[in-house]
Amino acid sequence: MFLADCQARLAFDLISNTWTAVVVWSLRHGPRRPGDLRTEIGGISPKVLTETLRRLESNGLVARRSYAEAPPRVEYDLTDLGRTLLGPIGALGEWAFDHADEVLAAQDRRIRAPMPRSNG
Repeated sequence: MFLADCQARLAFDLISNTWTAVVVWSLRHGPRRPGDLRTEIGGISPKVLTETLRRLESNGLVARRSYAEAPPRVEYDLTDLGRTLLGPIGALGEWAFDHADEVLAAQDRRIRAPMPRSNG
């Protein structure tokens, strides 16, 4: 049972955001600047990336480091806690690689299925 105060629910809430796992996975090789993350990820707006990084930082998964340079430079890196998510995210990625065709086929069948007739 996943009650409101269930610890498993906390984990599901953390990774259920569309971009969380993608950003964490993109940080797996070390510190990255936001522009580099946007380039690597593709399809994420600067605003959504900033919101995702702030959420990850507030949950202790990402650390932000700013440098006193001109122009200012900021980098993000996974914390030790954030690195613990790499295994589960990798496992989900493997599952997706192994089963994406099946999921897409099921979606396609659903889209192509005739709509049931109403008796009213």
